[in-house]
Amino acid sequence: MTGAGRVIYVTDQPEDYGFAYGTLPAHPEQGEEAFRVARDGGRLVFTVTAFSRPRHPVARLGGPVTRALQLRANRSYLRAMRRAAEPEPP
Repeated sequence: MTGAGRVIYVTDQPEDYGFAYGTLPAHPEQGEEAFRVARDGGRLVFTVTAFSRPRHPVARLGGPVTRALQLRANRSYLRAMRRAAEPEPP
């Protein structure tokens, strides 16, 4: 199995950036995931929005494992964004 996906839209506005991708037929899940970084006053807000359902029989059988993998991926996105948002050392 492969995790094939395609970018379905990009947001590139002042103070609001992001993109979303949708899975392709070869992906074991069917769904979309969107990533957005925007300013809200003086705050920088990172949002991940996702929905999916199993497409491949193995993904259906491994429901709890699939969910755990999705949570792990989301945590890694948050860690990466925290590192990227840290101030540069002097």
